[in-house]
Amino acid sequence: MAKTVGIDLGTTNSVVAVMEGGTPVVIANAEGSRTTPSVVAFTKDGTRLVGAIAKRQAVINPEGTIFSAKRFIGRNYNEVDSEIKIVPYKVVPGPNNSVRFEVNNKTYAPEEISAQVLRKLVDDASAYLGEKVTDAVITVPAYFNDAQRQATKDAGRIAGLNVLRVINEPTAAALAYGADKKKNETVMVFDLGGGTFDVSILDVGEGICEVRSTSGDTHLGGDDFDKCVVDYIAEEFKKSHGIDLRNDRQALQRLYEAAEKAKCELSSMTQTEINLPFITADASGPKHLTMTLTRAKFDQLTAHLVERCMNPVR
Repeated sequence: MAKTVGIDLGTTNSVVAVMEGGTPVVIANAEGSRTTPSVVAFTKDGTRLVGAIAKRQAVINPEGTIFSAKRFIGRNYNEVDSEIKIVPYKVVPGPNNSVRFEVNNKTYAPEEISAQVLRKLVDDASAYLGEKVTDAVITVPAYFNDAQRQATKDAGRIAGLNVLRVINEPTAAALAYGADKKKNETVMVFDLGGGTFDVSILDVGEGICEVRSTSGDTHLGGDDFDKCVVDYIAEEFKKSHGIDLRNDRQALQRLYEAAEKAKCELSSMTQTEINLPFITADASGPKHLTMTLTRAKFDQLTAHLVERCMNPVR
């Protein structure tokens, strides 16, 4: 009997797993990593790159590297104003007010981009299992509406998959947690991802999971925390040098990568150094960006986002 895989199609990273001997096993990709960046790139010569290899070349190809496609999937163009502001690639309106990404004079739907990520995950799973994988269960944020759920299913179909079911991410997390629990428990799953935020209250136990209530914000995630850091760095640099780095797509991409790195480092450190040599240049020569970001400053910059996280919890 053919194996069915479970796929966490994330805003920033994606994961594929399979049941082996009654236990879920995360499958490493071709690069040996358990997570695959949800990034698809199109180079100037028409080559398509997916995953880590696409993410690595983002700085030199910001307009041709599509990331965070999940924030656009199943949405109308007039619903994604805040998302458009934080990506360096071109987002344009498509048929029936849909969203399209424009790269090298070609347009792509968010479903097509997500399908490329799904295809890579499934190909890596097939190589690991030694058999072709066609059946999959894909997770989505609990707060996704019907259009977003259908678009995720469409992405699976474009990738050549038979999507058996689309299940809520908090439900999947609770099932994994409660699968071996004999007694009933009530749990809260707080899932702040790269582009979406979910909170759910569930009853779990004896392999059964019942959702009591769910809430969230599909316009809130780690990308927004990165943007706060990027804006702060850019404003400080502008004060010192009179140049707004956000107007340079290549510099902006470097800022986002530095902001994400700083955010991760501040989880275990009280301060971190942001060092970006040759970030830009003017008539007087090249400019370098060096600054220190403290955890206290980061907390201050992102306090409004943390407050937004708390609203659905209440």
